[in-house]
Amino acid sequence: MSALDLRELHTMEDLDTVSRLYAGIWGTDAGSPPVSAEVMRALSHAGNYITGAYEDGRLVGASVAFYGEPIGTTLHSHITGTAMGRGVGLALKLHQREWALARGIKRITWTYDPLIRRNAYFNLVKLGARPEEYLQSFYGAMDDAINGGDESDRVLTAWDLTAPAGPYSPDLPADVARAVTNDDGRPVIGPTDAATVLIDLPDDIESLRRTAPSSARDWRLAVRHALAGLLADGARVTGFHDRRSYVLHRMS
Repeated sequence: MSALDLRELHTMEDLDTVSRLYAGIWGTDAGSPPVSAEVMRALSHAGNYITGAYEDGRLVGASVAFYGEPIGTTLHSHITGTAMGRGVGLALKLHQREWALARGIKRITWTYDPLIRRNAYFNLVKLGARPEEYLQSFYGAMDDAINGGDESDRVLTAWDLTAPAGPYSPDLPADVARAVTNDDGRPVIGPTDAATVLIDLPDDIESLRRTAPSSARDWRLAVRHALAGLLADGARVTGFHDRRSYVLHRMS
């Protein structure tokens, strides 16, 4: 991959290009992108973060973030869309981190679908962010190419910019419990009463939404029950095991 050129965006021409990129990634009509150029223009003018990643002059990724609560300490990263598998997402996140730190921001939050394994791995292992809250059907049903009409459960995740950067992967004790097990593609509910609990994810939830929507819903409900319940009880996500399982630790 050629060297990326990351730069903040302000003009309607640039922001129109971002909106078309997002529409292509999410599979929406060009006139109904996940975020419009007009909204991005307003956010940019108000001093928020709108950045594009260019490769050989072509837009290959973009990220939109705005200030959140607590004001003065937190940036909320609303949407990031990139060409997959080329390191663009990581480059944008690290750029966003530096942008935030230069403005005295100590924390970046965002939401993501807890069923998508690659996003969980990226957020927890590559960045070291930590899920904090389970948000059920946060945006309602979303009928685009990625969400496929599924309920939009999300996990609110926080990235502590003052903590040491990089991945973390905790060791597992022998008495770990499996709250959800991936049994040949099916979610099997298990106990959650151990100090350390694993929650498996499906291999490819996006494919399941297209080919087996009832199975995709089974996964949504199983992970919602386990992960939302544990977080509500005060458990903390401490890692992502073997690229497929959330690791939660009950706080004593």
